[in-house]
Amino acid sequence: MNVIIRYTALVEQNVMQAANDMEKVMDISLAQIVEENLPPRSNYALFSKEFFRRHGSDLFACTFNWFLVDTVFYCSILFQSKIYKFKNTDKLDAYQEAIDIAKLQAIITACSTIPGYFFSMYFIDRIGRVKIQMMGFFFMALAFFAIGIKYDSFWTKERNKYGFLVLYCVAFFFANFGPNTTTFIVPAELFPARFRSTCNGISGAAGKIGAIIGSVGFLWASHGKNEDREGFPVGIGMTPSLCILGGVCIVGVVITTFFTKETMGRSLEDNET
Repeated sequence: MNVIIRYTALVEQNVMQAANDMEKVMDISLAQIVEENLPPRSNYALFSKEFFRRHGSDLFACTFNWFLVDTVFYCSILFQSKIYKFKNTDKLDAYQEAIDIAKLQAIITACSTIPGYFFSMYFIDRIGRVKIQMMGFFFMALAFFAIGIKYDSFWTKERNKYGFLVLYCVAFFFANFGPNTTTFIVPAELFPARFRSTCNGISGAAGKIGAIIGSVGFLWASHGKNEDREGFPVGIGMTPSLCILGGVCIVGVVITTFFTKETMGRSLEDNET
């Protein structure tokens, strides 16, 4: 009963109406409802000075981290075709090439994406959201730097393609055992109930903006002067592009370290102020 009354009061900000509604369906009088057990009412509005004083840094952290991880994550998908060079591609028809690409994507998913989510599920209430997010950004940065710095001179060689695949899987594993999971969870745990969906939506929208900027930017930046792509301006090449992605991940580590609050073990009712 108290849970229902609390929830109604928090969302509607109308304790008396909640009490009257409960009186209609339960054998309890209005006088029996102890109002002081309800959390204190907070009358400040969304995007008010009081909101930004209490939750401004939280909204900044959630929004910026989601923006950063989606910028990197969707770029990672775009250069997937560079991981595996098909032999005798001129002799492959479109169907066989699609099958081979699907096999590669299935291997990546089975070896990195799915295990990353399972690791997050297991450890998120043991080591916390902030540590997982920091760790994810950090190891993603290492993977991108390792791929990018020696990309042209080392990773483009046929004999090194499997090492490239391993590093690529590491980046995807720590994306999911990291910010690609925690950025969905933290906004849902940091804000009062009446602001939670809105702040989560703002953070998610920032992520999609990052996905657009990252995808379009990477398509331009990743091809260098020696690559002939009709209709595209000359880019900066794969090495600088991948190193930029690594730098974006380092920014994510910094933002997470200094601005993201830990919500492990924290009751949602603690946010209702």
